[in-house]
Amino acid sequence: MIRLVRSSTLREMNAQTVEMHNRASHEYGRAETLVVDVANVQALLEEERTAACDMGENLLRSQDLVETLEKALAAARDDLARAQGELSILRSQQLLDTEDRAALRALLRIARRQQARPDRVHVLYRYGRLHSVHSTRDEAEIAAEEEGADRAGWTSPSATDVAPNPNEIAWRIQPMALGSVK
Repeated sequence: MIRLVRSSTLREMNAQTVEMHNRASHEYGRAETLVVDVANVQALLEEERTAACDMGENLLRSQDLVETLEKALAAARDDLARAQGELSILRSQQLLDTEDRAALRALLRIARRQQARPDRVHVLYRYGRLHSVHSTRDEAEIAAEEEGADRAGWTSPSATDVAPNPNEIAWRIQPMALGSVK
């Protein structure tokens, strides 16, 4: 079958073909531009995805760091509470030690005073009459010697000696316990 096409129709067809070709070229250029744009968007998307992954990793590291710091803070708070407890115990212990030291000093002063007190005195008699009272035997002898007693005349009576009457002895020293009555 042969068809006859008129020249005007042929021209129209040629014009349509050219127009279609131009449109196809235009669309092809547009498609190439879109392909380039899609490639650029994909590259940007990959960069954003990489940045998001980096940010995610940074976020995870930051969360780990925060967790570690929170644990360290909790441990530091525990240490601080423990140290404050120990400090309060040490302060109370120091107060007790201070009170104990003060009490010990007071007891020591009392003990020294009691030790400083003689447990006896030495009474000096002259012919049986009380002459003076002295804290030591030496002091009593010195007092008697100042009154004229013989320096070599001091002797201690033995158990076998018969004791003379106290009124007959010129100077006599008798130790007497404090707090006793004789």
